[in-house]
Amino acid sequence: MAPRRDEEAVETDPPLNKEKSSPYNSDPEKESDIDDVHRRESEFLESVEKNANAALRNPLAGLSKKALFKDVETFAESKGLTEHIDILKKGALVAQNPSQFEMIEELSEEDKETLRMETTHRWKQPWMMYFMTVLCAGSAIVQGMDQTTVNGAQVFYTEEFGITDTWIRGLVNGAPYLCSVCIGCWTSAPTNHYLGRRGTIFVGCFASTASSFWQAVTDSWWHLFIARFFMGFAIGAKSSTTPVYGAECSPAIIRGALVMMWQMWTAFGIMCGFIASVVFFYIPAPEGWNIQYLNWRLMLGSAGIPPLFVGAQIFFAPESPRWYMTKNKYNKAFNSLCRFRNTKLQAARDVYYIHKLLQVENKLKEGKNLFKEFWLRPRNRRAAQSSFFVMFMQQFCGVNVIAYYSSDIFIQADFTQPQALLASMGTGIINWLFAIPAIYTIDTFGRRNLLVTTFPLMALFLFFTGFSFYIPNEQARLGCVATGIYLFMAVYSPGEGPVPFTYSAECFPLYIRDVGMSFATATTWGFNFILALTWPSLSDAFTPTGAFCWYAAWNCFATGFAYFALPETKALSLEELDQVFSVPTTTHAKYYLKMLPWYFKRYILRKDVPPRQPLYHLEQ
Repeated sequence: MAPRRDEEAVETDPPLNKEKSSPYNSDPEKESDIDDVHRRESEFLESVEKNANAALRNPLAGLSKKALFKDVETFAESKGLTEHIDILKKGALVAQNPSQFEMIEELSEEDKETLRMETTHRWKQPWMMYFMTVLCAGSAIVQGMDQTTVNGAQVFYTEEFGITDTWIRGLVNGAPYLCSVCIGCWTSAPTNHYLGRRGTIFVGCFASTASSFWQAVTDSWWHLFIARFFMGFAIGAKSSTTPVYGAECSPAIIRGALVMMWQMWTAFGIMCGFIASVVFFYIPAPEGWNIQYLNWRLMLGSAGIPPLFVGAQIFFAPESPRWYMTKNKYNKAFNSLCRFRNTKLQAARDVYYIHKLLQVENKLKEGKNLFKEFWLRPRNRRAAQSSFFVMFMQQFCGVNVIAYYSSDIFIQADFTQPQALLASMGTGIINWLFAIPAIYTIDTFGRRNLLVTTFPLMALFLFFTGFSFYIPNEQARLGCVATGIYLFMAVYSPGEGPVPFTYSAECFPLYIRDVGMSFATATTWGFNFILALTWPSLSDAFTPTGAFCWYAAWNCFATGFAYFALPETKALSLEELDQVFSVPTTTHAKYYLKMLPWYFKRYILRKDVPPRQPLYHLEQ
């Protein structure tokens, strides 16, 4: 169980109904302003509790300027930010009316130009934002290499260790994911609590380096299994923390693009793992060494180099501002935001707005068990359902069959060993290159739309690949199998590739985000282990054709689920997503069921039909 937040470390808000709690007792007019703030907070809390429509309410909406400023003063005094009171008041006005900042007379023309550039030049960010992005990308490269160096290595260590049982082979390959689902993902919650996001990533990098070098010196299959099992601590820690760190530091307008860097650079790491297999393929074991092969040891050991650089880089990056807020370290949170935003005005706006929404989250969680809250609260359960779906399908869409066993698949299609490794390297290159467009589409086209578009195409290409094994002509069979796999990777990369970790990192409220992300990553690594364990036996029992068709069928199912039951999360703050996931799944499904005739008339019959009311809208 994730530890509860230390109550002494987190300062609670002043009680609403006790006179001693207010610093304005002697002034009835000021008391009226504070009461107005509390009334608005209560209304907002009630809207979150009972929300059955898709209105995304701003908790500051409707407050008078005087009441808003009094609340800012109280906030600044209680959090030690009084030296920033003027800029905090400006930021609060912007947070109250984000789309109408041009009308705010307190803002200078320079302030307004900065806010305009958030939408007109959204990629003009401070260098620290990109430094953080590079750090997250490096962590993802480590993750990718951890996953795929085994692809080429298994061709040799199965022979050296005499592994003939398909279940033992699957167990060794899937060992890191068994550890991740059972231990690694769940230990990330307490390490995040005590060490922060940066500390957890550092621990993951250390475990990755140690386990990679350990694998390179093993002398039996069970020894290799233990070393790979230990790698699961690294995979669990990095995968459940790095996307959250990126999400919590990024502005909403580019959050999806920056967080999806996790998957894009994981794809780059996967490509590097394939390249390592090709580079070390022909290196023989030196004479006099008591080993049969050296090449597979170099393949597995090479994954221990990148984490050394990421572990060093982590010391120069700021901690997550939202994590600082959970520890009541608001000065550090504000300073961190100042490094992640272009101006102090933007940092002041974000620190105050996040604080107001966290107040609501804190009230919702008072006296509640986090794990019970995770499953029993409808908003959290819907987030878990959506996160489970995208993480489950990241495995059962079939991509990691290709990542782990593509060399074997190509060999079964009559490729030679060197040809199989080169063809596998091609899948890694395509996986990375076709993830690049998602930097733009994930925040414009949207997470849900990407999945609804790509799932049916992935199903089509898996069917094509599976039935290509029946082609009698060898050259035609080789070409069609490779083409089907390459087309599948090209479609996977901008859709189900980047979406799951981006989606899971943003869909849970802060107070259970560590638990939620642990659940999400445990889901993906649990089914990853099942896939790695069962593919050798599944391929033998079903034949490659049946096995590919099995995963194609799952993509057909996913198309329908994503269309009817998966909420969209693009371009909303992490806190505004509370309202999105307060919408019942049945309401979501009914809305999109009614949209089917509209889509048919608009895009098939090409009729001029009036636009439908959007499912979600933000109340100012």
